[in-house]
Amino acid sequence: MIVGTAGHIDHGKSSLVRALTGVDTDRLKEEKARGISIELGYAYLPAPDGQVLGFIDVPGHEKLVHTMVAGASGIDFGLLVIAADDGVMPQTREHLAILQLVGVTRGAVAITKIDCVDATRVAEVETQVLAMLAGTALADAPVFRVNAVATAAAAASASAGTQDTPHTPHTPHTPISADATLNAKASSAATLDRSGSSDDGVAALREHLFACAAALPARRQDGFFRLAVDRVFTLAGRGTVVTGTVFSGRLQLPATGNAAEEGDEAAQLVLAPAGTPVRVRSLHAQNRAASVGVAGQRCALNLAAIDTRSIERGDWIADERALLPSTRIDVDLRLLADADTTVKAWTPLHIHWGAARRLAHVVPLTTDAVAPGAQARVQLVFDKPICASAGDRFIARNAQATRTIGGGVILDPQAPDRKRRSAARLQWLDAIASMLTDGDLAPVLEQAPLGLRVADLQRLVGRPVDSLDLAAGPVLSVHVALPKDALRIGDIVILRRHRDALRDAALAALGKFHGDLPDEPGADISRLRRMAWPTLDDDLLRALVDDMLRDGDVQRNGPWLHLPGHSAALSDEDEALAQRLLPDLLAGAYDPPWVRDLARRHNQPEERVRSLLRKLMRRGEVSQIVKDLFYHRDRVKELVALLARLAGREDAPAPSAIPESAAAHEPAAVVDAPDASSTPPPPRGIEAADFRDATGLGRKRAIQILEFFDRVGYTRRVRDTHIPRADAQWDL
Repeated sequence: MIVGTAGHIDHGKSSLVRALTGVDTDRLKEEKARGISIELGYAYLPAPDGQVLGFIDVPGHEKLVHTMVAGASGIDFGLLVIAADDGVMPQTREHLAILQLVGVTRGAVAITKIDCVDATRVAEVETQVLAMLAGTALADAPVFRVNAVATAAAAASASAGTQDTPHTPHTPHTPISADATLNAKASSAATLDRSGSSDDGVAALREHLFACAAALPARRQDGFFRLAVDRVFTLAGRGTVVTGTVFSGRLQLPATGNAAEEGDEAAQLVLAPAGTPVRVRSLHAQNRAASVGVAGQRCALNLAAIDTRSIERGDWIADERALLPSTRIDVDLRLLADADTTVKAWTPLHIHWGAARRLAHVVPLTTDAVAPGAQARVQLVFDKPICASAGDRFIARNAQATRTIGGGVILDPQAPDRKRRSAARLQWLDAIASMLTDGDLAPVLEQAPLGLRVADLQRLVGRPVDSLDLAAGPVLSVHVALPKDALRIGDIVILRRHRDALRDAALAALGKFHGDLPDEPGADISRLRRMAWPTLDDDLLRALVDDMLRDGDVQRNGPWLHLPGHSAALSDEDEALAQRLLPDLLAGAYDPPWVRDLARRHNQPEERVRSLLRKLMRRGEVSQIVKDLFYHRDRVKELVALLARLAGREDAPAPSAIPESAAAHEPAAVVDAPDASSTPPPPRGIEAADFRDATGLGRKRAIQILEFFDRVGYTRRVRDTHIPRADAQWDL
């Protein structure tokens, strides 16, 4: 369990932590000199059941609330500290509001400095506290009256003999936590306090913390590992160390103890948002050397091959699949009732989440303005990329960073900048909110008629898709499961009914295509995409086509897809004539005979030859370049390869051998494919003159062929050039 302190400046938070653990969390010279906490402090307390409680001691000064928020994110238990002489103060209320906004529902209150006032004053303060907590998640939190200073002094005296000298040599067994020397004293000091010495309420509080830790449900560990970095430093002999709270997942070091090995899990971690790969040499969890760090623990990671200057508070050490940088996130924002700000379009706010703090501008999505006490969906726009996860809590402070005005929950960390207030977009956010509340993924997939990429879905739910239908015992976060009618097709997860709707759209598009262009044999797969599903994922596209082919809803002839009724059945006479016409077209190479020439050569009416060639086109055996000019499919295939090579596409197949009758047309302008190890350049535009020279045809014929490829969707015209489409394939 991680315990976070909260309370006004000089109310005894650090003294109370010292009394509980024996650790002085004020480690800076300035903190010692001024007697106040400036930075986050850390301490650990072993529990009787073998657990280790982690403490995050936060500063109470109003100018250091941003530091307090960094410590409050990710804690399990809030310890609200109030001095008996001052009573409830401004930062007491602000810190309580922050605990509520970050979702802390477990806690206790410690009234300190009871030795400085009489019993009547202590009772008055306790009444103030209960009134303040009424209506909050901590309304039933127990109140402890403690004299932390006296107990801390006793603990310090008892543990004085255990202090290491300043020049203790470093050994491989030295803990990597910079606070390890002080934390090593915690056990002996705690033992003293439990042995019978009077500590004026501290022992009761300590035992209550132990009981709460034992009753705390285990967190899920099947999520992606994410650690919010709140401190980074260099440790002599070890190198770079980062510390922070593990928000999700599990980090397992390999059995060899060498986290730098190829293929181990540490190799899959990155520093986010920079995206820099990191390797973990060793780790400490809850101030103990360990091979595993899990959600809900304080961890220190010893990183290899990275400098401290590359890391700052607010960064994440995370599974590379967990986070994706973005400058826009959509959130649920709730303003406090006493907020001094009405949030309108482009209102600047300081946003705190994890251990990060960034300035963002607000774009309301469901209203024009958010008033104090109100809740609304808004988009936060940052000037630099940040990383966040759906379900993370955040705190909002005013533009001057002097007052906490609200907070909320992150919904979509990959928000768009266009159509962000559309009905479809708001329904998408409703679906995410529903998923975060009750774990139901069906509304999310319902709002994704084209399905969701596995990578995007995993990032949204924070765990691998394969684990979504597996229960993992008691959890703090809601269990998320895939609906029963969800399908995984390639890299896409989609509801079955959406898959069926996509099939229906394809069949309707093909029917319209046949009606509009009855002489065309069909549409290739890229053209079908543009007609039916312009933004469909490649894996899902091909899977849908394969399903339709298998079920007989669609048939294929060469590269053409068509409905079963759109085919040409030949009579015996037509079949015999076709076997005479096709060799003539093949022998004609890139300049085959026209319909009139074929009719004359075979002593047939032109209309019969023309009609037969159109039937052969429907069977995929010929292609109609222009009226009365048909090319054999083998020659078209050669032209496709020629186009691809002229465009510099390395995946282009080599053209078939040029027929002897077309030797004069051999494509002298075709260049060899680049070395396969080099980066493929983008397709080049093909001009009519280049194609003319490569084929040996005249300019008019070259243009006719290029326009044919534009028409069927293999190329697209850009000014005076023709470029093969990236998704076009010619299957013959």
